[in-house]
Amino acid sequence: MIRVVIENVILLLLPTLIYIAYVQVKAQLAGTKPQRFDDAPLVVLFLCGVALVLVVVLAFGTTTGGTPGQAYRPPSFEGGRIEPGRIEPGRNEKQP
Repeated sequence: MIRVVIENVILLLLPTLIYIAYVQVKAQLAGTKPQRFDDAPLVVLFLCGVALVLVVVLAFGTTTGGTPGQAYRPPSFEGGRIEPGRIEPGRNEKQP
């Protein structure tokens, strides 16, 4: 669960991190001292981060997982080893 939270926080902060890197590189190429971030467009960067998180969550939510009627079987400990989780066919579906 913590991995999911960390991934979403990184996605939220990604536009800000890219902006900071851009400002630093731009200052180094110009040979000037990097500017302070008092004038940074923080609201725009935050909104871009929120949009990025929403796009990724919606994309994964609609493209992954099983079809209706299928059942998810969580990981289990069987025969001295861990069996990975999987999606099993529903009652009316034939197994391959």
